[in-house]
Amino acid sequence: MGLTGGIASGKSIVADRLAELGAAVVDTDLVAREQTAPGTPAVEEIAGEFGANLVARNGALDRAGLREKVFAEPHARKRLEAILHPRIRRAAWERARTTPGSYLVMVIPLLAETGFTAGIDRVLVIDAPRELQMERLRARDGVTGKLARAIIAAQASRRQRRALANDIILNDGSIEALRAQAKNLHLLYLGGIKARNREKR
Repeated sequence: MGLTGGIASGKSIVADRLAELGAAVVDTDLVAREQTAPGTPAVEEIAGEFGANLVARNGALDRAGLREKVFAEPHARKRLEAILHPRIRRAAWERARTTPGSYLVMVIPLLAETGFTAGIDRVLVIDAPRELQMERLRARDGVTGKLARAIIAAQASRRQRRALANDIILNDGSIEALRAQAKNLHLLYLGGIKARNREKR
């Protein structure tokens, strides 16, 4: 199953709750960070494409600087995606094969944008009003309103994500309510797995 949603929509909270309940969770954001750790081929390629000034002396990527650059220049974002996305997909599926759980949840923030749907048989969308996304993003990352708007505008619209969804959680309330909705879906997924297993007998 693919779990997706706009930035600051609550994906991580839902993913963490499903992991607590026994799902095998692979977060492609975490995979991306590993793929861009100091000394990795991806960092070397990024430096060659966007400038060595985006890599510190210790080899660490200047993530904030890179983000500002790619969201200011749409073509730059496409070039970055061409470097990272194939690496992230390969590493994510490798991890999925060794992550135990009652069912697989692949957290793919840009599922709608990248078409990362191969192997995904169900899509869960975490949805949130744009105003709440802006508020949460600015509070969480300390970005300016201008950058927050640019990041959200670069992503798929709520309508586009909802069109892909088998299941939708609207996150416009408390964390407790969000976690409760995640548990309800977990029970639904387990029921579906049991039903399919009975059909195979």
